Amino acid sequence: MSKKLVGVAATITMASLAMAGCSSDKSKPAAGDGAKGKTPFVGVILPDSKSSVRWETQDRPALAAAFKAKNVKYDIQNAQGDTTQFQTITNQMIAAGVNVLVIVDLDSGSGTAVLNKAKAAGIKTIDYDRLTLGGGANYYVSFDNVGVGKLQGEGLVKCLADAKAVKPVVAEVNGGPTDNNATLFAKGYNSVLDPKYADGTFVKGPNQSTDKWDNAIAGTNFEQMLITAPNIGGVLVANDGMAQSVIAILKKNHLNGKVPVTGQDASIQGLQSVLTGDQCMTVFKDSNLEAPAAARLAIDLATGNDADAKSFATGSVPDPTLGKDVPSVLLTPVAITKANISDVITAKAVTKADICTADFAAACAAAGIN
Repeated sequence: MSKKLVGVAATITMASLAMAGCSSDKSKPAAGDGAKGKTPFVGVILPDSKSSVRWETQDRPALAAAFKAKNVKYDIQNAQGDTTQFQTITNQMIAAGVNVLVIVDLDSGSGTAVLNKAKAAGIKTIDYDRLTLGGGANYYVSFDNVGVGKLQGEGLVKCLADAKAVKPVVAEVNGGPTDNNATLFAKGYNSVLDPKYADGTFVKGPNQSTDKWDNAIAGTNFEQMLITAPNIGGVLVANDGMAQSVIAILKKNHLNGKVPVTGQDASIQGLQSVLTGDQCMTVFKDSNLEAPAAARLAIDLATGNDADAKSFATGSVPDPTLGKDVPSVLLTPVAITKANISDVITAKAVTKADICTADFAAACAAAGIN
């Protein structure tokens, strides 16, 4: 395991758990009251299963394991990209008696409405992975998302250097325009790429956001980019799901492996594409670290241990809409290339069997994944 992973894992550790269910995961009641006489009951609303497989394959099982490890009652549901369903789930959870609500918003407007409804009911709130601008959640748990973007930008710079590209045209396939994380990722990778554009090392190519992080839209947009700029030499893609769509268009034009592509989430498909050389890097945000951090904070809030929650959330992230900082737990992302894919396996985010299927066995062997 890399030093960064070890450093964070020393503070927050947990056992992995197989994924449970597709839309709802409910626990049995906890056996006993919380430290301040409150029985913790935590509700979690995930955003979808379309923009990234991580929500169901990584975050749901990791969150469930973290709550089960502390014998805490919980309810995890997925809004499946529907803001109306998000509101419905919120109403159900409030009626069921949750005393902490953890959400990954679909957009800041609907997310703020949900957080306000929870706060009006006396429920503490946590933004998980995405900050809801203007939402005023009590806490935020995520990774350093500007840092994620910097890793992507640095990764693409290295990949283009390795390819000995001369003044390559760089296209950018950004995340959802209503997602604050997408803004932070772009801030990070543009801090690396803009100086390269300015000094003529790179040529700034097409640049487009992708509504709702939709993979199909990303593919359609990139195909149009390639028509208008057929000499694209590198693609900064904000996550692995969209990267797969970009790679499909590159394959269609016999350019896969020749044009470096970035990603994020260290998904199984993303890691397999890194192994084959179709994708040059991804970013690992370990749910087995993020979920226990959120669970610890949620349990502190649910049991009335506000002082413990405050001492745990030592970071902060600005909410420009509210003009104030949100107390935060921020974890360290890790860049993943072919050379260190085994770090993701060691962290138990995926297994060798997940990645090294028959079609990728030779690539795994060549990368030293035994």
